[in-house]
Amino acid sequence: MSIVVTGATGALGRLVIGALLERTRPDDIVAVARDRAKAAELAARGVEVRIADYSRPETLEGVFAAGDRVLFISGNEAGRRLAQHRAVIDAGREAHIALLAYTSVLGGPTATFSIAEEHLATEQALLASGVPYCLLRNGWYHENYTGALPLTLKTGTVVGSAGEGRVATAARRDYAEAAAVILTGEGRPAAGDAGTGHAGAGHAVTGHENSVYELSGDTAWSMAEYAAEVSRQTGRKISYQDLPKDRYVALLVEAGVPALGAEMVADADAGIARGELDATPGDLSRLLGRPTTPIADAIADALKDLPAGG
Repeated sequence: MSIVVTGATGALGRLVIGALLERTRPDDIVAVARDRAKAAELAARGVEVRIADYSRPETLEGVFAAGDRVLFISGNEAGRRLAQHRAVIDAGREAHIALLAYTSVLGGPTATFSIAEEHLATEQALLASGVPYCLLRNGWYHENYTGALPLTLKTGTVVGSAGEGRVATAARRDYAEAAAVILTGEGRPAAGDAGTGHAGAGHAVTGHENSVYELSGDTAWSMAEYAAEVSRQTGRKISYQDLPKDRYVALLVEAGVPALGAEMVADADAGIARGELDATPGDLSRLLGRPTTPIADAIADALKDLPAGG
């Protein structure tokens, strides 16, 4: 039996591997990636690397083994993910894995923005498969916003289409640590009390089987509040410019974002405006055993990483 992380060379996957290495031995961990060269750093840390591609179901044969606990990090190819995800679920079922934890989206079936569609269809496929599951319904990352700080400082503006809506973000590292807690069986919920969802009965391997967690930051904030915090920390005048959805899409495309991606980002902002990403149920902080990372701390860390004078 191994702890297996798919998408292991991505930003989230690498952090999950790091969190697992703090909790268990390297030879207990398997990293699944498409490119062995990109996984060389993980192999150097003693982690077994297996090569597979969600888009090529034949490469998933033999990637999982009976009793494995698998973190299934969702794919990033919008419009193609459902077929890819079904291939992973099928491989897990055929291998008789002990747990498939899937990174879904905050709110599950209550999320109506387009990014959520393939996540919800994947949830349904996973529940129908009979594979022991854990739904990690991740909210937005701080890094979705702090990653744009160089442009924000250059223009003096935070741009979006979220209106006065609030978003309960957390650090990517927070979500990664929570996944490691699930995979190693830490933070076991009381029977019938797995997060805001439910736990199934039976002989549990981790205590998180057939559970649902709504994962988000402890505090929700608005774009105007985010701009004000950047202003406070930099001493510069930073404002939030709220744009109609079509203008925001056009701006993103002009900045180099593919048209479909731009539509999905703007549609997610519309979801924020409707209050679909502001939930703070506390599941994430309970799994972590500590408060989630505040957005102010993430801004401070991102500013430290900018070049001098940036």
